[in-house]
Amino acid sequence: MRNYLSEILKRKDLLLYLVKSGLKAENRDSYLGYFWWLLDPLLNVLVYYFLVVIILQRGGENYAVYLVIGLVVWRWMNTTVKSSAKAITKYSSIINQVYLPKSMFPIALSTSQLFNFVFGLAVIAIFLAAFGVMPGWQIIYLPLVIIIQLLMLLALGMFISYICVFIKDIDYILTHIIRLFFYASPIIWEGSRLPESLNWVVAINPVAIILNAYRDVLMYQEVPEFTGLFVITVTSCIAIVFMLYHFMKNEHKIIKAL
Repeated sequence: MRNYLSEILKRKDLLLYLVKSGLKAENRDSYLGYFWWLLDPLLNVLVYYFLVVIILQRGGENYAVYLVIGLVVWRWMNTTVKSSAKAITKYSSIINQVYLPKSMFPIALSTSQLFNFVFGLAVIAIFLAAFGVMPGWQIIYLPLVIIIQLLMLLALGMFISYICVFIKDIDYILTHIIRLFFYASPIIWEGSRLPESLNWVVAINPVAIILNAYRDVLMYQEVPEFTGLFVITVTSCIAIVFMLYHFMKNEHKIIKAL
């Protein structure tokens, strides 16, 4: 394992290149370019705000802020998980010619989406200022929540990218799994509106735990619930180590499958 990690560190320049190329590729053919990183989450908020508040006449106080936090955080998860399905397969031509640790590709993907998320934080800041919601000292926990989410997405990205090398149908199933988590998490709906019998869905849902942590530190001036975040951190770290070991042991199988 130590040798495998040193191989990744030796190629840190390539890892940085993969991150940069991933960022450029997202908006290479678009007219507005990187401006979409700000415009896309903003348009999502407007659409769901119109649906929930104007059409359904739901949503509590500062619902727009509640909504923008949920959608921006979810966008990072959604794009990372979807893109992970092809994180390795789309580089098959390079992989078949040069030896590279295959885990570098999902790691680079998750990291590039983190930079994308930073622009989403700018949209959240605009909404906080516009609606007069001032975060308290609890905002110091924001970097911690971001790191925990990154660890979770690294673990998911490595797992999904590995599985999709061998079972390409997983790519199609992912769409439905992601949709299920979207509606099972308090992204556009508020947790208090769920029937009591369904409160356990939020309690064990890692997406909901992370969403609530962001809202606690940015919107409610509260300390996040550390128990759930601790479980996610430990589980993600174990999963990352397991997947790195699995990549190391099965590099030849990946090449053969590609």
